[in-house]
Amino acid sequence: MALREQLNEAMKEAMKAKDAKRLATVRLILAGLKDRDIAARTETSRDLLGDDDILSLMAKMIKQREESATAFDAGKRPELAAGEREEIAIIRSFMPAQMDEAGVKAAAQGVIAELGATSIKDMGKVMAAMKEKYAGQMDFARASAVVKDALSQPK
Repeated sequence: MALREQLNEAMKEAMKAKDAKRLATVRLILAGLKDRDIAARTETSRDLLGDDDILSLMAKMIKQREESATAFDAGKRPELAAGEREEIAIIRSFMPAQMDEAGVKAAAQGVIAELGATSIKDMGKVMAAMKEKYAGQMDFARASAVVKDALSQPK
């Protein structure tokens, strides 16, 4: 089942279960998705976004909520931070499992070998390939550090 269909089904289930927090979060995801669909429209194309784009949207939403939770913690508002973390958990439930550090390193080494990247100049190509291959499966800020470290190692 496509991710868009999963989100619509989750919305229906949350309505039936009267789960207000889950319903609000899923609606938030769908609203963001609709905004992106509208922005991506052209004169000739009315295609909807694919799963990779949906995953990147959800990753961005998670990052925003993590930043908000940190700000709420710093502002001594733990109840608001807890609400943000609940939303993070709901959004993550629709995403593939996140790779651990070893998985990220293995993926980076594989892409570097596949592309024949040898220097830091190739970092852009490597990161683009990783984002295409592993959308939604890793934190690309951490992956970027792993790739940079791997490419800056003397051979």
